[in-house]
Amino acid sequence: MLDTFYKEFGYGYVPRWHHDVVDLKGTYLDDPRHQLLVAVHGREVVGTTGVRSHGPNHPPHPRRLAEAYPSGTTAQLVRVYVRPEHRRRGLARALVDAACDAVADTPGYERIYLHTNVNIEGAEPFWRSVAKEVFDARTTGEHGPGFATVHFEIPL
Repeated sequence: MLDTFYKEFGYGYVPRWHHDVVDLKGTYLDDPRHQLLVAVHGREVVGTTGVRSHGPNHPPHPRRLAEAYPSGTTAQLVRVYVRPEHRRRGLARALVDAACDAVADTPGYERIYLHTNVNIEGAEPFWRSVAKEVFDARTTGEHGPGFATVHFEIPL
């Protein structure tokens, strides 16, 4: 995950956005409604997908999204990353499908939400193939310059 922040996103680790990555146990293992799925090839982690029971934060995301996807009843997919050399093999789809199945089996969730940086090669077409766009921040500039964030919902 840290490789993604530095090598793909280009801005590195930002504590207020990425705190979960340095506290995997506290974030994903200690909360029964959260999950972290990890794909391993040999001894290398090549893909991840997380589920957290938190909606989008306002700020930086628009208030209307935070209200539409409230914490507690919203399962947010996070950290859906696949190393570039392992992409285009169905790994992300398998991780997302497994995460969505787990969400469907967890009482209290009403929606599955995610947002993605569409500057990452393949991200936008992948998410459009599995989810419905609910907001494109590129058209409003609400996140500020340089952020290519699109928000999606996956039917539960």
